[in-house]
Amino acid sequence: MKTLYLECAMGAAGDMLMAALYELCPDKEKFLLGMNRLLPGVTVEAQPAIRQGISGTHMRVSVHGHEEGHHHHEHEHGHHHHHEHRSLASITEMIDGFPLPDPVRESAKAAYALIADAEAHAHGVPVGEVHFHEVGALDAVIDVTGFCYLVHLLSPDTVSASPVTVGSGTVRTAHGILPVPAPATAKLLEGTPISTGDITAELCTPTGAALLRTFAQTFGPMPTGKLLSTGHGCGTKDFPRANCLRAFLLDTAEASGGPNGCVTELKANLDDMTGEALGCAMERLLDAGALDVFYTPIQTKKNRPGILLTCLCRPSDADSLAKEILLHTSTFGVRRADCPRWTLDVKWDEAETPFGPVPYKVGVGYGLTKGKPEYESLAALAKEHRLPLSAVTVSPPQQK
Repeated sequence: MKTLYLECAMGAAGDMLMAALYELCPDKEKFLLGMNRLLPGVTVEAQPAIRQGISGTHMRVSVHGHEEGHHHHEHEHGHHHHHEHRSLASITEMIDGFPLPDPVRESAKAAYALIADAEAHAHGVPVGEVHFHEVGALDAVIDVTGFCYLVHLLSPDTVSASPVTVGSGTVRTAHGILPVPAPATAKLLEGTPISTGDITAELCTPTGAALLRTFAQTFGPMPTGKLLSTGHGCGTKDFPRANCLRAFLLDTAEASGGPNGCVTELKANLDDMTGEALGCAMERLLDAGALDVFYTPIQTKKNRPGILLTCLCRPSDADSLAKEILLHTSTFGVRRADCPRWTLDVKWDEAETPFGPVPYKVGVGYGLTKGKPEYESLAALAKEHRLPLSAVTVSPPQQK
Protein backbone atom coordinates (compact mmCIF):
# COMPACT_ATOMS: atom_id res chain seq x y z
CA MET A 1 0.00 0.00 0.00
CA LYS A 2 1.51 3.30 -1.17
CA THR A 3 1.19 6.09 1.41
CA LEU A 4 2.07 9.75 0.86
CA TYR A 5 3.02 11.50 4.13
CA LEU A 6 3.37 15.30 4.30
CA GLU A 7 5.54 16.70 7.09
CA CYS A 8 4.33 20.23 7.84
CA ALA A 9 6.81 21.19 10.60
CA MET A 10 7.32 24.52 8.78
CA GLY A 11 3.68 24.88 7.85
CA ALA A 12 2.32 24.48 4.34
CA ALA A 13 1.97 26.74 1.33
CA GLY A 14 0.83 25.85 -2.17
CA ASP A 15 4.25 26.31 -3.78
CA MET A 16 6.04 24.24 -1.09
CA LEU A 17 3.52 21.39 -1.40
CA MET A 18 3.85 21.41 -5.19
CA ALA A 19 7.68 21.46 -5.02
CA ALA A 20 7.89 18.58 -2.50
CA LEU A 21 5.66 16.36 -4.64
CA TYR A 22 7.50 17.39 -7.80
CA GLU A 23 10.66 15.81 -6.33
CA LEU A 24 8.74 12.51 -5.90
CA CYS A 25 7.10 12.68 -9.34
CA PRO A 26 7.98 9.72 -11.61
CA ASP A 27 7.41 11.75 -14.80
CA LYS A 28 8.64 15.31 -14.21
CA GLU A 29 8.68 16.21 -17.94
CA LYS A 30 5.03 15.23 -18.35
CA PHE A 31 4.10 17.33 -15.31
CA LEU A 32 5.94 20.47 -16.48
CA LEU A 33 4.58 20.15 -20.03
CA GLY A 34 1.06 19.78 -18.65
CA MET A 35 1.39 22.80 -16.33
CA ASN A 36 2.97 25.08 -18.94
CA ARG A 37 0.11 24.77 -21.37
CA LEU A 38 -2.63 25.74 -18.88
CA LEU A 39 -2.67 29.53 -19.26
CA PRO A 40 -1.02 31.91 -21.74
CA GLY A 41 1.76 33.92 -20.10
CA VAL A 42 2.01 31.63 -17.06
CA THR A 43 5.16 29.50 -16.73
CA VAL A 44 6.10 26.90 -14.12
CA GLU A 45 9.74 25.91 -13.60
CA ALA A 46 11.45 23.78 -10.99
CA GLN A 47 14.54 25.48 -9.54
CA PRO A 48 17.12 23.86 -7.23
CA ALA A 49 17.09 25.61 -3.83
CA ILE A 50 19.03 25.25 -0.58
CA ARG A 51 17.63 26.05 2.88
CA GLN A 52 19.93 25.65 5.92
CA GLY A 53 22.12 23.27 3.91
CA ILE A 54 19.19 21.09 2.77
CA SER A 55 18.88 20.88 -0.98
CA GLY A 56 15.38 20.88 -2.39
CA THR A 57 13.21 22.39 -5.10
CA HIS A 58 11.50 25.76 -5.40
CA MET A 59 8.66 25.95 -7.94
CA ARG A 60 8.85 29.28 -9.76
CA VAL A 61 5.47 30.34 -11.09
CA SER A 62 5.73 33.46 -13.22
CA VAL A 63 2.88 35.48 -14.67
CA HIS A 64 4.04 37.38 -17.78
CA GLY A 65 7.64 37.08 -16.61
CA HIS A 66 7.16 38.21 -12.97
CA GLU A 67 7.47 35.81 -10.07
CA GLU A 68 4.97 36.57 -7.36
CA GLY A 69 5.81 36.79 -3.66
CA HIS A 70 4.98 33.34 -2.41
CA HIS A 71 4.27 31.92 0.98
CA HIS A 72 2.04 34.66 2.22
CA HIS A 73 -1.65 35.23 2.40
CA GLU A 74 -3.13 35.31 -1.09
CA HIS A 75 -4.59 38.79 -0.69
CA GLU A 76 -1.33 40.59 -0.11
CA HIS A 77 -0.80 41.93 -3.59
CA GLY A 78 -3.54 44.57 -3.49
CA HIS A 79 -1.35 47.62 -3.09
CA HIS A 80 1.22 47.18 -5.83
CA HIS A 81 -0.64 45.89 -8.85
CA HIS A 82 -3.43 46.96 -11.15
CA HIS A 83 -6.66 45.60 -9.62
CA GLU A 84 -8.56 42.87 -11.38
CA HIS A 85 -10.57 40.62 -9.11
CA ARG A 86 -11.58 37.02 -9.68
CA SER A 87 -14.53 35.35 -8.02
CA LEU A 88 -14.85 31.66 -7.14
CA ALA A 89 -17.10 31.24 -10.21
CA SER A 90 -14.46 32.63 -12.58
CA ILE A 91 -11.69 30.51 -11.01
CA THR A 92 -13.91 27.40 -11.23
CA GLU A 93 -14.57 28.18 -14.89
CA MET A 94 -10.82 28.66 -15.49
CA ILE A 95 -10.00 25.27 -13.87
CA ASP A 96 -12.77 23.59 -15.93
CA GLY A 97 -10.96 24.73 -19.06
CA PHE A 98 -7.60 23.17 -18.11
CA PRO A 99 -6.58 20.22 -20.37
CA LEU A 100 -5.92 17.89 -17.40
CA PRO A 101 -7.53 14.61 -16.23
CA ASP A 102 -11.00 14.96 -14.62
CA PRO A 103 -9.94 13.96 -11.07
CA VAL A 104 -7.30 16.73 -11.13
CA ARG A 105 -9.84 19.40 -12.05
CA GLU A 106 -12.35 18.05 -9.52
CA SER A 107 -9.91 18.14 -6.58
CA ALA A 108 -8.60 21.61 -7.58
CA LYS A 109 -12.19 22.91 -7.60
CA ALA A 110 -12.87 21.20 -4.24
CA ALA A 111 -9.83 22.93 -2.68
CA TYR A 112 -10.94 26.31 -4.08
CA ALA A 113 -14.48 25.82 -2.77
CA LEU A 114 -12.97 25.25 0.70
CA ILE A 115 -10.83 28.43 0.44
CA ALA A 116 -13.77 30.57 -0.74
CA ASP A 117 -15.99 29.21 2.02
CA ALA A 118 -13.36 29.93 4.69
CA GLU A 119 -12.67 33.45 3.35
CA ALA A 120 -16.41 34.18 3.23
CA HIS A 121 -16.79 32.99 6.83
CA ALA A 122 -13.70 34.91 8.01
CA HIS A 123 -14.66 38.21 6.40
CA GLY A 124 -18.42 38.00 6.82
CA VAL A 125 -19.40 38.08 3.14
CA PRO A 126 -21.34 35.64 0.93
CA VAL A 127 -19.18 33.09 -0.92
CA GLY A 128 -20.09 34.67 -4.27
CA GLU A 129 -18.55 37.96 -3.14
CA VAL A 130 -15.16 36.54 -2.12
CA HIS A 131 -12.53 38.01 -4.47
CA PHE A 132 -9.08 36.61 -5.12
CA HIS A 133 -6.78 39.38 -6.31
CA GLU A 134 -5.74 38.78 -9.93
CA VAL A 135 -1.97 38.16 -9.74
CA GLY A 136 -2.13 36.48 -6.35
CA ALA A 137 -5.02 34.44 -7.71
CA LEU A 138 -3.18 33.11 -10.75
CA ASP A 139 -0.11 31.79 -8.98
CA ALA A 140 -2.31 30.26 -6.29
CA VAL A 141 -4.50 28.57 -8.96
CA ILE A 142 -1.33 27.11 -10.50
CA ASP A 143 -0.07 25.92 -7.06
CA VAL A 144 -3.41 24.25 -6.28
CA THR A 145 -3.78 22.66 -9.72
CA GLY A 146 -0.11 21.57 -9.79
CA PHE A 147 -0.39 19.85 -6.42
CA CYS A 148 -3.62 18.07 -7.48
CA TYR A 149 -1.95 16.97 -10.74
CA LEU A 150 1.09 15.61 -8.87
CA VAL A 151 -1.09 13.61 -6.44
CA HIS A 152 -2.84 12.19 -9.53
CA LEU A 153 0.49 11.23 -11.16
CA LEU A 154 1.79 9.66 -7.93
CA SER A 155 -1.57 7.93 -7.25
CA PRO A 156 -0.94 7.02 -3.59
CA ASP A 157 -3.44 4.70 -1.86
CA THR A 158 -3.66 7.06 1.12
CA VAL A 159 -2.44 10.54 2.04
CA SER A 160 -1.69 11.60 5.62
CA ALA A 161 0.03 14.58 7.21
CA SER A 162 1.76 15.66 10.41
CA PRO A 163 0.19 18.19 12.78
CA VAL A 164 0.47 21.60 11.08
CA THR A 165 2.80 24.33 12.39
CA VAL A 166 0.98 27.58 11.68
CA GLY A 167 3.46 30.19 12.98
CA SER A 168 2.60 33.27 15.02
CA GLY A 169 2.68 37.07 14.89
CA THR A 170 0.89 39.01 12.16
CA VAL A 171 0.64 39.03 8.37
CA ARG A 172 0.01 41.96 6.02
CA THR A 173 -2.92 41.28 3.65
CA ALA A 174 -5.30 43.21 1.41
CA HIS A 175 -7.63 43.34 4.43
CA GLY A 176 -4.95 44.99 6.60
CA ILE A 177 -2.72 43.43 9.23
CA LEU A 178 -4.18 40.13 10.44
CA PRO A 179 -3.11 37.79 13.27
CA VAL A 180 -1.45 34.46 12.40
CA PRO A 181 -2.97 32.01 11.69
CA ALA A 182 -5.14 34.29 9.51
CA PRO A 183 -8.86 33.76 10.25
CA ALA A 184 -9.47 31.93 6.93
CA THR A 185 -6.53 29.59 7.60
CA ALA A 186 -7.82 28.88 11.12
CA LYS A 187 -11.27 28.12 9.70
CA LEU A 188 -9.76 25.68 7.17
CA LEU A 189 -7.76 23.90 9.87
CA GLU A 190 -10.74 23.22 12.16
CA GLY A 191 -10.66 19.56 13.19
CA THR A 192 -6.90 19.34 12.47
CA PRO A 193 -4.04 19.18 15.03
CA ILE A 194 -1.96 22.39 14.91
CA SER A 195 0.82 24.12 16.85
CA THR A 196 2.28 27.64 16.62
CA GLY A 197 5.95 26.56 16.65
CA ASP A 198 8.72 29.01 17.51
CA ILE A 199 8.81 31.13 14.33
CA THR A 200 7.08 34.50 14.08
CA ALA A 201 5.66 34.40 10.55
CA GLU A 202 2.71 33.04 8.58
CA LEU A 203 3.85 29.46 7.96
CA CYS A 204 0.55 27.98 6.82
CA THR A 205 -1.38 29.83 4.11
CA PRO A 206 -5.05 29.33 3.23
CA THR A 207 -3.96 27.56 0.02
CA GLY A 208 -1.70 25.17 1.97
CA ALA A 209 -4.44 24.48 4.53
CA ALA A 210 -7.07 23.86 1.83
CA LEU A 211 -4.85 21.35 0.00
CA LEU A 212 -4.14 19.46 3.24
CA ARG A 213 -7.86 19.36 4.02
CA THR A 214 -8.69 18.16 0.49
CA PHE A 215 -6.20 15.27 0.44
CA ALA A 216 -5.06 14.22 3.94
CA GLN A 217 -7.30 11.49 5.36
CA THR A 218 -5.54 11.54 8.75
CA PHE A 219 -3.17 13.81 10.71
CA GLY A 220 -0.59 12.38 13.10
CA PRO A 221 2.80 10.69 13.28
CA MET A 222 4.36 9.16 10.17
CA PRO A 223 3.06 5.61 9.59
CA THR A 224 5.52 2.73 9.77
CA GLY A 225 6.59 1.58 6.34
CA LYS A 226 9.38 1.04 3.89
CA LEU A 227 10.58 4.50 2.77
CA LEU A 228 10.55 4.67 -1.03
CA SER A 229 11.52 8.32 -1.61
CA THR A 230 11.61 11.80 -0.04
CA GLY A 231 10.89 15.22 -1.54
CA HIS A 232 11.85 18.66 -0.19
CA GLY A 233 9.75 21.68 -1.17
CA CYS A 234 11.40 24.99 -0.28
CA GLY A 235 9.57 28.19 0.63
CA THR A 236 10.90 31.57 -0.48
CA LYS A 237 11.80 33.02 2.92
CA ASP A 238 14.81 32.15 5.07
CA PHE A 239 14.04 31.31 8.70
CA PRO A 240 16.20 30.10 11.62
CA ARG A 241 15.16 26.56 10.66
CA ALA A 242 15.03 25.04 7.17
CA ASN A 243 11.96 26.41 5.39
CA CYS A 244 11.07 23.06 3.84
CA LEU A 245 7.99 20.94 3.54
CA ARG A 246 8.95 17.26 3.31
CA ALA A 247 6.96 14.62 1.46
CA PHE A 248 7.62 10.93 2.10
CA LEU A 249 6.44 8.10 -0.12
CA LEU A 250 6.12 4.88 1.92
CA ASP A 251 5.10 1.31 1.32
CA THR A 252 3.07 0.63 4.47
CA ALA A 253 1.52 -2.77 3.73
CA GLU A 254 4.16 -5.19 4.94
CA ALA A 255 6.21 -3.13 7.34
CA SER A 256 4.47 -3.46 10.67
CA GLY A 257 2.38 -6.57 10.18
CA GLY A 258 -0.35 -4.29 11.56
CA PRO A 259 -3.60 -3.18 9.92
CA ASN A 260 -3.05 -1.58 6.51
CA GLY A 261 -6.40 0.09 6.07
CA CYS A 262 -9.62 1.19 7.73
CA VAL A 263 -13.27 0.32 7.25
CA THR A 264 -16.27 2.03 8.85
CA GLU A 265 -19.19 0.16 10.45
CA LEU A 266 -22.55 1.93 10.63
CA LYS A 267 -25.15 0.25 12.86
CA ALA A 268 -28.78 0.72 13.86
CA ASN A 269 -31.25 -1.37 15.92
CA LEU A 270 -34.62 -1.79 14.18
CA ASP A 271 -37.78 -3.29 15.73
CA ASP A 272 -40.64 -1.96 13.61
CA MET A 273 -39.83 -2.68 9.96
CA THR A 274 -41.22 -5.36 7.64
CA GLY A 275 -38.98 -7.82 5.81
CA GLU A 276 -39.90 -6.12 2.52
CA ALA A 277 -38.89 -2.67 3.79
CA LEU A 278 -35.62 -4.10 5.15
CA GLY A 279 -34.87 -5.73 1.79
CA CYS A 280 -35.51 -2.43 0.03
CA ALA A 281 -33.23 -0.53 2.46
CA MET A 282 -30.41 -3.03 1.86
CA GLU A 283 -30.69 -2.56 -1.93
CA ARG A 284 -30.59 1.22 -1.59
CA LEU A 285 -27.50 1.13 0.65
CA LEU A 286 -25.63 -1.17 -1.74
CA ASP A 287 -26.59 1.11 -4.67
CA ALA A 288 -25.26 4.09 -2.69
CA GLY A 289 -21.78 2.56 -2.37
CA ALA A 290 -21.87 0.36 0.75
CA LEU A 291 -19.22 -2.39 0.71
CA ASP A 292 -21.55 -4.82 2.47
CA VAL A 293 -24.87 -4.74 4.34
CA PHE A 294 -26.19 -7.50 6.61
CA TYR A 295 -28.95 -8.10 9.15
CA THR A 296 -28.57 -9.93 12.48
CA PRO A 297 -31.56 -10.98 14.64
CA ILE A 298 -31.41 -9.39 18.13
CA GLN A 299 -33.59 -8.88 21.18
CA THR A 300 -34.52 -5.21 21.65
CA LYS A 301 -36.26 -3.24 24.39
CA LYS A 302 -39.74 -4.24 25.63
CA ASN A 303 -38.99 -7.89 24.69
CA ARG A 304 -39.37 -7.18 20.99
CA PRO A 305 -37.53 -9.33 18.45
CA GLY A 306 -35.53 -6.94 16.32
CA ILE A 307 -32.90 -6.60 13.64
CA LEU A 308 -29.39 -5.14 13.86
CA LEU A 309 -28.48 -3.44 10.60
CA THR A 310 -24.73 -3.33 9.90
CA CYS A 311 -23.40 -1.38 6.93
CA LEU A 312 -19.70 -1.63 6.03
CA CYS A 313 -18.33 1.29 4.02
CA ARG A 314 -15.27 3.38 3.18
CA PRO A 315 -14.63 6.05 5.86
CA SER A 316 -15.12 8.76 3.21
CA ASP A 317 -18.63 7.44 2.42
CA ALA A 318 -19.81 7.23 6.05
CA ASP A 319 -21.63 10.60 6.09
CA SER A 320 -23.64 9.94 2.94
CA LEU A 321 -24.49 6.34 3.91
CA ALA A 322 -25.57 7.32 7.43
CA LYS A 323 -28.06 9.72 5.77
CA GLU A 324 -29.27 6.86 3.52
CA ILE A 325 -29.87 4.68 6.61
CA LEU A 326 -31.88 7.50 8.24
CA LEU A 327 -33.84 7.95 5.00
CA HIS A 328 -34.65 4.30 4.24
CA THR A 329 -35.14 2.83 7.72
CA SER A 330 -37.28 3.72 10.72
CA THR A 331 -34.31 4.46 13.04
CA PHE A 332 -33.72 7.88 14.59
CA GLY A 333 -29.99 7.31 15.09
CA VAL A 334 -27.00 5.60 13.48
CA ARG A 335 -23.84 4.48 15.34
CA ARG A 336 -20.39 4.70 13.75
CA ALA A 337 -17.22 2.72 14.51
CA ASP A 338 -13.99 3.00 12.52
CA CYS A 339 -12.21 -0.35 12.41
CA PRO A 340 -8.57 -0.83 11.45
CA ARG A 341 -8.38 -3.89 9.21
CA TRP A 342 -5.85 -6.22 7.62
CA THR A 343 -6.47 -6.54 3.89
CA LEU A 344 -4.72 -8.53 1.19
CA ASP A 345 -3.99 -6.78 -2.11
CA VAL A 346 -6.39 -8.22 -4.69
CA LYS A 347 -5.32 -9.17 -8.22
CA TRP A 348 -7.34 -10.96 -10.90
CA ASP A 349 -6.06 -13.96 -12.86
CA GLU A 350 -7.69 -16.73 -14.91
CA ALA A 351 -8.17 -20.38 -13.92
CA GLU A 352 -8.97 -23.31 -16.21
CA THR A 353 -12.02 -25.59 -15.95
CA PRO A 354 -13.06 -28.46 -18.29
CA PHE A 355 -15.68 -26.04 -19.70
CA GLY A 356 -13.45 -22.97 -20.30
CA PRO A 357 -11.61 -20.31 -18.28
CA VAL A 358 -13.07 -18.49 -15.23
CA PRO A 359 -11.87 -15.34 -13.39
CA TYR A 360 -9.70 -16.19 -10.35
CA LYS A 361 -9.30 -13.77 -7.43
CA VAL A 362 -5.83 -13.71 -5.83
CA GLY A 363 -5.06 -12.09 -2.45
CA VAL A 364 -1.45 -11.20 -1.61
CA GLY A 365 0.10 -9.69 1.55
CA TYR A 366 1.58 -10.38 5.00
CA GLY A 367 3.77 -13.08 3.45
CA LEU A 368 0.90 -15.15 2.11
CA THR A 369 -0.97 -15.69 -1.15
CA LYS A 370 -4.38 -17.31 -1.58
CA GLY A 371 -6.98 -17.46 -4.28
CA LYS A 372 -10.42 -18.65 -5.27
CA PRO A 373 -12.44 -18.80 -8.50
CA GLU A 374 -15.30 -16.35 -8.99
CA TYR A 375 -18.50 -18.13 -7.88
CA GLU A 376 -20.84 -16.45 -10.40
CA SER A 377 -18.76 -17.76 -13.35
CA LEU A 378 -18.65 -21.32 -11.94
CA ALA A 379 -22.41 -21.26 -11.32
CA ALA A 380 -23.06 -20.01 -14.88
CA LEU A 381 -20.96 -22.86 -16.36
CA ALA A 382 -22.68 -25.45 -14.13
CA LYS A 383 -26.09 -24.16 -15.23
CA GLU A 384 -25.14 -24.06 -18.91
CA HIS A 385 -23.96 -27.70 -18.85
CA ARG A 386 -26.74 -28.83 -16.46
CA LEU A 387 -24.27 -30.07 -13.90
CA PRO A 388 -23.95 -29.70 -10.12
CA LEU A 389 -21.52 -26.95 -9.03
CA SER A 390 -19.07 -29.58 -7.70
CA ALA A 391 -18.58 -30.96 -11.22
CA VAL A 392 -16.91 -27.73 -12.44
CA THR A 393 -13.37 -28.56 -11.29
CA VAL A 394 -10.86 -25.72 -11.26
CA SER A 395 -7.10 -25.77 -11.99
CA PRO A 396 -5.66 -22.68 -10.22
CA PRO A 397 -3.37 -20.49 -12.36
CA GLN A 398 0.36 -21.22 -12.07
CA GLN A 399 2.09 -18.78 -9.69
CA LYS A 400 4.29 -16.55 -11.83
